[in-house]
Amino acid sequence: MRNILLYISYDGTDFCGWQRQDRADDGKPMRTVQAEVELALEKMHKQKITLYGSGRTDSGVHAYAQAANFYSPIDSIPVQNYPRALNAFLPQDIRIVSACEKPEDFNSRFSATSRSYRYFINFSEGLSASQTRYVWDVKNYTPNLERLNALSSCLRGELDCASFAASGDQSLSTNRYLDNAHFFMQKDIFGKELLVFEIEANAFLWKMVRTLTGTIVNLDKNGADVDALKRILDAKDRTLAGVTAPPTGLFLWEIKFDGVRRHV
Repeated sequence: MRNILLYISYDGTDFCGWQRQDRADDGKPMRTVQAEVELALEKMHKQKITLYGSGRTDSGVHAYAQAANFYSPIDSIPVQNYPRALNAFLPQDIRIVSACEKPEDFNSRFSATSRSYRYFINFSEGLSASQTRYVWDVKNYTPNLERLNALSSCLRGELDCASFAASGDQSLSTNRYLDNAHFFMQKDIFGKELLVFEIEANAFLWKMVRTLTGTIVNLDKNGADVDALKRILDAKDRTLAGVTAPPTGLFLWEIKFDGVRRHV
């Protein structure tokens, strides 16, 4: 029995998130990324296979490199052939990017030491139709990169992130360890500048990245002082934070397994 780690890219627009959901919507199964990949694994192995993801993404959220492992009873397939074989069974909005073999006790969720997300924001006119699924289009906004990074400088270390947790979050603790959070500019394939928010932590609360993004952008738009986000963070009160940014601009970007393992 081999333990295979997959790196998976997907366009989350037409999915009800990553996690397989047993309930149905109007009698139809809910479409999830995990369920689609497990179906492809079942077709390949001629038996049901369980896929263990490094974390969940919500409806409409994308992944540049989700990590997920499974146990394969087949010894004859070279591990480098798994992407091509699985992609033949998968829809076009999911692609297996790479595969490697891991020790038996490896688990994508519990072996992960950090997860990073990137959120892409368009702030200029003339957004391309091909980009509308992958950015938050913010009108009448000129980013102040210096202020954005000053605001987000408080997002380091062990923090109680209750102010940025969505109602209904079932986490046992709202504490998370944040390694990094910063904004930068990046050109898209058409040469248009996008604002990018990147954040890395051991784990995230439900909708935490989207709430942080919406809050910081709103503070910047309103010319808030650089300590404004720190005051919201310290208050541990979700009502003081801003809007939750839409899922369209959010990508699960990287999963690391070689850092320090911290609490969940």
